[in-house]
Amino acid sequence: MTLVGSAGDVDLVGRDDDLVVLRAFVDRAGRAGGTLLLVGEPGVGKTALLGAASGYAEAARTRFLAVSGTQFEAAHSFSALHQALHPLVEDLGGLSATHRRALDVALGIRAGSPPSLLMIANATLALLERVAATAPVLLMVDDLHWLDRASALALAIVARRMPARVGLLAAYRSGEESFFDRAGLPVHEIRPLDDRAATTLVVQRFPALVPRVRRRLLDAAQGNPLALLELPLALTDRQKSGLGSLPEVLPLNRRLQAAFESRVSGLPAPTRRLLLLAALDGTGRLSTLTAGDAGLAALAPAERAGLVHVDEGAGSLAFHHPLTRSAVVDLSTVDERMRAHADLAERLADRPERAAWHLAQATVGTNEAVARRLEDAAYAIRSRGDAAGSVTALLRAADLSPVGADRSRRLAEAAYLGAVVTGDLRDVPRLLADARLGERERNRPLVSAVAAAHHLLLSGEGDIDTAHRLLAGAIEMQPAPYDGGNPTLVEAFYTLGWVCYFGGRAELWQPFHAALARLAPGVPELLALLAGTFDDPARTAAALLGRIDTAIAGLAAEADAVWSIRVGLSAMFVDRLTFCRTALSEILGDDRGAAVTLSLHARSLLGLDQLMTGEWEDLLPLAEEHVALCRTHDYRLLECVGLYLLAMVAAARGERDTVKQLTDRMTMWATPRRAGLVLRIAAQAKLMAALGRGEFEEAYRQATTIAPVGELAAHVPHALWVIMDVVEAAVRTGRIAEAAAHVSAARACGVAGVSARLAMTVDAAAALIATEEQAPALFDSALAVAGGERWPFERARIALAYGERLRRGKATTRARDQLTAALDTFNRLGARPWAARAAAELRATGLTVDRLPPAGSAALTPQQREIAELAAAGLTNKQIGERLFLSPRTIGTHLYQIFPKLGITSRAALRDALADTD
Repeated sequence: MTLVGSAGDVDLVGRDDDLVVLRAFVDRAGRAGGTLLLVGEPGVGKTALLGAASGYAEAARTRFLAVSGTQFEAAHSFSALHQALHPLVEDLGGLSATHRRALDVALGIRAGSPPSLLMIANATLALLERVAATAPVLLMVDDLHWLDRASALALAIVARRMPARVGLLAAYRSGEESFFDRAGLPVHEIRPLDDRAATTLVVQRFPALVPRVRRRLLDAAQGNPLALLELPLALTDRQKSGLGSLPEVLPLNRRLQAAFESRVSGLPAPTRRLLLLAALDGTGRLSTLTAGDAGLAALAPAERAGLVHVDEGAGSLAFHHPLTRSAVVDLSTVDERMRAHADLAERLADRPERAAWHLAQATVGTNEAVARRLEDAAYAIRSRGDAAGSVTALLRAADLSPVGADRSRRLAEAAYLGAVVTGDLRDVPRLLADARLGERERNRPLVSAVAAAHHLLLSGEGDIDTAHRLLAGAIEMQPAPYDGGNPTLVEAFYTLGWVCYFGGRAELWQPFHAALARLAPGVPELLALLAGTFDDPARTAAALLGRIDTAIAGLAAEADAVWSIRVGLSAMFVDRLTFCRTALSEILGDDRGAAVTLSLHARSLLGLDQLMTGEWEDLLPLAEEHVALCRTHDYRLLECVGLYLLAMVAAARGERDTVKQLTDRMTMWATPRRAGLVLRIAAQAKLMAALGRGEFEEAYRQATTIAPVGELAAHVPHALWVIMDVVEAAVRTGRIAEAAAHVSAARACGVAGVSARLAMTVDAAAALIATEEQAPALFDSALAVAGGERWPFERARIALAYGERLRRGKATTRARDQLTAALDTFNRLGARPWAARAAAELRATGLTVDRLPPAGSAALTPQQREIAELAAAGLTNKQIGERLFLSPRTIGTHLYQIFPKLGITSRAALRDALADTD
């Protein structure tokens, strides 16, 4: 047995193996970066091991930053992140303007629009990487489970992206819930000491204990180092010597708590009061707790008892263990705690948010003045990007409000933030119901209407018409002209436009445009862009292109995730999503946190761009996770967007059963809710599948489901995505007049000037109806469009159609060139039916073709193959997900796609199907 290090004045006994792991991690992180989590029961020695690791890091010339989560600091947004980065404040000046602004706002250094969590995480990573350029950095987090929500969510993103020479070493209690997402991160379990090490530790620290008493303590402590060190302190001298009887055997946690309480209760009253202030404050700042030397003197008994450590130079107080803090609070009375909170509110007058929170904790019953202060604090918290913290403060403010309009307004604001910003729809109906108790129906706050509309639209209810009626009515009740500077009113317009878009009917858009015309002094820029591209982009988008491009160019300097999403939405129908990818990607990563709605919107936009640009292998896992997240949060409308992305890839790849299953789910949900957009995108997937199979009459039927053939219908923005599809279906079924009318409509609207993709498809559609003499020039024009290669699948379809026309015209050599290019692209994308069509045309030119995309198990991606093999071995979706760090729903989605590829319909057939194709 060796003594291998120390933390404070406690030797680390029996921790040789753990310290080897920690030292190896510090060395490795100092070179390549990385994250390691320590987990163990309370008192097992995690804090002591962190102390040993910091000593080793310091000796290795590694700079370490210490963060400690506190139970009573968890309500204060970004408090832990501030604790971690405060020593690096002088280095903020070296960051980019975007990253510096994000950290300045999050840490309360300056005011500004709230940055996204991913932006804050990226800024933190940039700061750590900058500091690590001069020396390795080790960020150590104790009591990870007690971090405030905002810090935990940001650090969870940081943990997965550690740069070289930066390590994150964090400890948390077994079984504790946390806002920090630990999934997939390396974990080292700190286990209780074995009997030999436990005996050595007790003998060293308490040599006077008689063997019988020592044995009882060892049995009770069960190897927990904190219990081994603390329980003897609760014994009298007679008990230690064996002359007095020992306490009855109690569960370990109760013994530990009793030990702490006995040590705290023996302290003088002034000391206990200061400790209570420190426990409730959570910052450890001596300036908040004491008044000069007299206050410091009152802390001396706690220092001598080993309960706290006071660093006068740093002006801080730290509890030696979190259970000390718990014991201090548990020993206090309700009256003592309320007086302490009131005292802290006075002492923190220069920090209004914290003062308001403490004042609220010191208040019994209702108090409008305190509620107003806490509401102001909630808005300040929201401005730093912590919407969830703002909701918590608003709900507490509502509790303090007398029944009436103010209470209703605060509940409605909490519902509004929950629905619009955090995306947590679960409590919205209850909050709105409570809010209505103090409202008159005709004077319902606009925020209530927006929150309710979000819930109705996005949730399983999906009630388009009710959401529209609610919002249009609430807007109409506002005094005219409508105030364009009122953020809630502007949000109501955004939400109403969203409702109209998903409804996809002229009668929904008419009240929107009528109300929009009454906004003064004018329509906000992004609202104007969305209104011009979501309703009738074929006729209105061209005039907005310069403004859309300007908004996209400004994304690099914008930290607001909502702004980025809305710019992405305005780019969607004008084929500029690719240029929004960086900003949209930064919004990902908070799938389990407060901004899940924004993350889902970002996923759908990124997925749509990947669909258009042929990045289907990247799209599939993104869309699958999107669907799984929507299921988890009951976002049935947004789930349909994810199903659409999956269905479009399946359609292009000829997975007929998968297309049917996915589109059936979409149409069954959307039909009774009159969600026209969902019905149209489901029809688009079925249109694509029918074209690939050569079932052109079915394709034409689906085309007419989307919009009338022969016109680019208003209020159907998706008509821009299917111009060539509609024309091909019409031509192949002999409806030449309808096809020609459709091309003329596209030409008349000038959509070819909107984007390279539209220019390419309009020329190709025109070529399909052109004479033999005119067609080649039109096809050549389509394939020569600058930037057309960004849309490989559509370009390959044009080459296929061109090759077919050339072969029929006996231009065999030129036909082979086009058909070969098309076949290569279809093979690369795995678009089997289209590859089969191209191959058949090539054979008709006299070539032998054997290059078709694989079928059977060869068609599976590596991840799909692994999932199939595990399922064939009898593992459940949950077991497979645990192995691969995926959700069971994602595993189910993969199997949903695997079955048609293998030509089977159940798990029972997996083993044979895999064996047959090996």
